[in-house]
Amino acid sequence: MTSLPMTEQVQRMVLAMPVAQTLQLRFVNVAPGEVTLELPVTDAFSFRPGQLQATAVFAAADFAAVAAAGTLLPPGWVNATIDTSLKIVAPAAGALLRSRGRVLSAARLLTVCAADVFAVDEQGRETLCATLLATARNVDTAARAPAAVQ
Repeated sequence: MTSLPMTEQVQRMVLAMPVAQTLQLRFVNVAPGEVTLELPVTDAFSFRPGQLQATAVFAAADFAAVAAAGTLLPPGWVNATIDTSLKIVAPAAGALLRSRGRVLSAARLLTVCAADVFAVDEQGRETLCATLLATARNVDTAARAPAAVQ
């Protein structure tokens, strides 16, 4: 069995998560160390018509940042968020959110990553609405597999 490139594996893993499906996340760009994703502004996640709650903004930022970190992992490794700080700087109002994640520092066990989230209006104009700094824990799944029972 051939393994998928990490960029493709990250997309599949994220899009398999129920919360990603519910938010209707869509990958726009995936490259080593960077990810751009979008999600529509929907009434289900809005506290006012056309303006998303902070929870959806956080999810867009977290998914983009930690997915970017995941693209640099070796085969057999996965990652998870262990710490974040989100700063909202403008309303998340418009047609969609576009989140650009990037890696700031990658090491064996921890990766520091970030994302900027933009509210995109019907004409495609972007307004920065949030920025996130995160730390992801990298885990070797082979090393954590249970030993075979004899």
